[in-house]
Amino acid sequence: MSIFHDLADIEKRGESCALCTIISSSGSTPRHVGSKMLVYPDGRISGSVGGGEAESRVIDEAKASLIDGKARKLQYSFVDPAKGDVGICGGQVEVFVEPILPHATLVVVGGGHVGRAVLHIARWLGYRTIVSDDRPEFCTPEANPDADEFIAAPMSEIPNRLAINSMTFIVLTTRGTTVDVAGLPALLKTKPAYIGVIGSRRRWAMTRKALLEAGVDERAVSEVHSPLGLEINAETPEEIAISIMAEIIMLRQGGTGKAMSLD
Repeated sequence: MSIFHDLADIEKRGESCALCTIISSSGSTPRHVGSKMLVYPDGRISGSVGGGEAESRVIDEAKASLIDGKARKLQYSFVDPAKGDVGICGGQVEVFVEPILPHATLVVVGGGHVGRAVLHIARWLGYRTIVSDDRPEFCTPEANPDADEFIAAPMSEIPNRLAINSMTFIVLTTRGTTVDVAGLPALLKTKPAYIGVIGSRRRWAMTRKALLEAGVDERAVSEVHSPLGLEINAETPEEIAISIMAEIIMLRQGGTGKAMSLD
């Protein structure tokens, strides 16, 4: 099977990999321009850019690219290993490493007024949108027309229904602490890009206390954003949704959340 078939399967499954391509080659080198290799997050590969020390270094850089999401151009010389080169063939290569990441997915847990507004804004921003609720009537196209997919199940079942990865953003707009305490432990065992819980500081303090008392790891609990969103004095569901998505955009893009006029 070709690398392009592998790429198609990766996209279909919503997984990630790094595509490594030799873009320049001069002198004597193991592989030449156009040679390709896929690197998976666990270090597995498909294809080759030459083997040996050069390929080992490319694999390390490719794995790093899947963490920071940044492409990189790598240069290697095959001249003098004593000076840090990757071989003795006498040539040089350049390798372009491109992280192939799954499409950003926004999962709203709780399909009420705020959840519906978050889905609307997220879909407008280009996210794949999913709504989940243990009340089936909230998991329909009529109740949430901006959802691409529907998971009518308790929150604890979501990881069994959905592949959660570094491009998954989870927003809890649920109806209370009881729902959050029952469902969050399962979500906290996954590795999403973001988990945010709606509510006041008091509500989150109660939820956090209950989670810790139930034995949930404190480090995992500390990764939850709550109260979620940026402080813009939002009141309506639509304003709250903008606040929530603004925080997610800020975290994705490395922003500060400050007014640009203050810079």
